[in-house]
Amino acid sequence: MAAEYIRSVDGICCGLCSLTLLVVAAASYGAGGRAAVRVDAAMRQGPVRPIWSYFGFDEPNYACMKHGRKLLAELAALSPAPVYIRSHNLLCTGDGTPALKWGSTNAYTEDAAGRPVYDWTILERIFDAYREAKVKPLVEIGFMPKALSVKPEPYQHTWPKGKLWTGWAYPPKDYAKWAELVCQWVRHSVERYGREEVETWLWEVWNEPDIGYWQGTPEEFHKLYDFAADAVKRALPSARIGGPHTTGPGNERADGFLRKFLEHCARGTNHATGKAGSPLDFVAFHAKGSPKLVNGHVQMGISNQVRSIRRGFEIVASFPEFRDTPVILGESDPEGAAALSARVAPQNGYRNGPLYGAYVAETIARTCELARRHRVNLQGSVTWAFEFEGQPFFEGFRTLATNGIDKPVLSVFRMLGLMSGEWLAAESMGGLPVSELLEGGVRRAPDINAMAAGRDGEVSALIWNYHDDDVAAPDAAVELAVEHLPDSVRSVLVRHYRMDERHSNAFTAWKQMGSPQNLTGEQYARLEAAGRLELLAEPERMPVESGSVKLKFGLPRQGVSLIQLDWR
Repeated sequence: MAAEYIRSVDGICCGLCSLTLLVVAAASYGAGGRAAVRVDAAMRQGPVRPIWSYFGFDEPNYACMKHGRKLLAELAALSPAPVYIRSHNLLCTGDGTPALKWGSTNAYTEDAAGRPVYDWTILERIFDAYREAKVKPLVEIGFMPKALSVKPEPYQHTWPKGKLWTGWAYPPKDYAKWAELVCQWVRHSVERYGREEVETWLWEVWNEPDIGYWQGTPEEFHKLYDFAADAVKRALPSARIGGPHTTGPGNERADGFLRKFLEHCARGTNHATGKAGSPLDFVAFHAKGSPKLVNGHVQMGISNQVRSIRRGFEIVASFPEFRDTPVILGESDPEGAAALSARVAPQNGYRNGPLYGAYVAETIARTCELARRHRVNLQGSVTWAFEFEGQPFFEGFRTLATNGIDKPVLSVFRMLGLMSGEWLAAESMGGLPVSELLEGGVRRAPDINAMAAGRDGEVSALIWNYHDDDVAAPDAAVELAVEHLPDSVRSVLVRHYRMDERHSNAFTAWKQMGSPQNLTGEQYARLEAAGRLELLAEPERMPVESGSVKLKFGLPRQGVSLIQLDWR
């Protein structure tokens, strides 16, 4: 991770270490809550997979713009693990001008005789921006070019007004032409970026075909997928393709669509080849929460999201053919409308402040926990948030940054990016079981919880104080004990990073300025600095006593701390 994205309390930049992760429960009681967390540095429980290194957004053309390029570089700098980017609208017809929930590339048109015309110019700009930033695409094959749509008019929507499901959402009039478009795209990618690079990409077909994004039948979607998957494999046999990226499991429609798709890929008749089954290198579905306003404050709906995750894992695990197949949560977020601002939808008011960051820590931990419980091969969890170019500062869209100013949630991803190596064992006096989140969310008491990990010479513990209700509360008292450090270690360097209302928080700094929309250069620089990951205090060398290090500190509601112990 680049040092310029981290700041100490006095503004001095510090270098970062790459560290790792585990989930640990915490005892919660009292008004503010307490957490007694114990990490066993000697008990490693397998390698950590950075499932958080996946991000997505509707508007692909933002990747080529000033602040989009800046944010891509920041995401790539999170950790040595590759960052994957998923985007809608990569095949839509248009001149590349973005709008809310819209993008276009004009990759496919037809001449007067109906012959295909391929133009990769705008797609190259997008994928060149990815390459420049050193991120990798999770390529979404969609949506339908105007010349291929069975119902091309009207084509581009006018979100948030009018009908969203216009011509781009319909099946192709010619599946052979659809397949050839996909094949030509993959071949062009190999020619431009190299076979070795494209083999590291992920490919998938469409988005949420169980709702309005697909204006065809489930069987027509199977046909769309079969022709696209066959085309990808013809162009590059080693390419990885998956799907179906359905909405959150937990209702009859979504469950049925996901099951029928998996059955089709396992043993159905392939519409493109006539053989049994269809290629499926990873399974993907989505999961969303449901915040609302309660007595004037935001109350998160985390239970909806974790229930969808659990149900999706149950469905995947029920297919022996796919028990070991990688699973990607193609979108996993507090709700489902990134392009709907908090000004329009006040229940989305969590997005600018620390609550979003604490929610991410909570859901990442619970996603890993549920994956272990259901024994699925969890590979990634896509956060559907990026940036909206040219919108007002802190307008309340679901984003990681606003006009180049990083939001508090991005610092939590920076903390996660510092965690690598192996899971570490941990125990506590109690805490909120996942069953409570599944039943009703985090309402009875705060979930003061942690993840811990380590590698040779390092231990890291991520600790957060999360509650569904965004209301003021006393700080929690945290007691952290890291035990069974190597016998040769006499002292450790302790770094304590913090994201809360006062730390790693450009939103608070902006409000203290009077919430200006026309920033001076000096104000902008101050907000850039305020958005970096901040040390709570200067690094401190602490003695190791009987193989243990113990720390005590207060953790505000919706705050997140990363404690690093370094003895290299």
